[in-house]
Amino acid sequence: MAFTAHPEEVARLRRAVRLHLTEWGHDDLVDTAQLCVSELVSNIVTHVGTGTPGSLMLSTAGERLRVEVHDPDTRALPTLVDAEIDAEGGRGMALVDALADRWGVRLYEDHKVTWCEFGGVTAPVTPDGEPSIERADVLLDVYATLKPPACSYDRESGRVRRRVEEESVIGIVTDLLHRLRAHGGDVDRVLDCAQSRLEATSPAKVGAGQPSRP
Repeated sequence: MAFTAHPEEVARLRRAVRLHLTEWGHDDLVDTAQLCVSELVSNIVTHVGTGTPGSLMLSTAGERLRVEVHDPDTRALPTLVDAEIDAEGGRGMALVDALADRWGVRLYEDHKVTWCEFGGVTAPVTPDGEPSIERADVLLDVYATLKPPACSYDRESGRVRRRVEEESVIGIVTDLLHRLRAHGGDVDRVLDCAQSRLEATSPAKVGAGQPSRP
């Protein structure tokens, strides 16, 4: 997820972290990951400069969640310092060090990557490796960074993940149909074809016993 280093961008990135981790079923890591992202991005604002282009990446490998923040400055390196109790700054990387299992910095010719990792998670599993589901998962991840879902988050409810997923799917379908109609496409025909294809490729006829779409 690309961003420009401004203090107000932190809130948007925190929402993206919550959305993705909730989608992946890692609700227990939301608060911790959000804090680390806040500190890493704020570190760019403070030590690299406001307006610096950057990007945030979340990934899972094995039983680890990895958070990466990329920026183009290879000179301003995050460091762990012992800040005084009454100091106004200097605690950012100390907080990351305390919350994450490990963290570090990787330098490249034109940018650096500051990363941290958390253990005890499992990667999202795609049922039976179905290609269409894998493609849909990628599309949902991209769409989530462009248009957050309309529903509210409730960490106490087991339906949060489903509600977020449903809102995102509805948003994607609606946007695609708007575009199709704007370019002279036949929305009804496309919907009928999509439903027929879904029923033909599903192990169980999803439309059986249900009223047809008006």
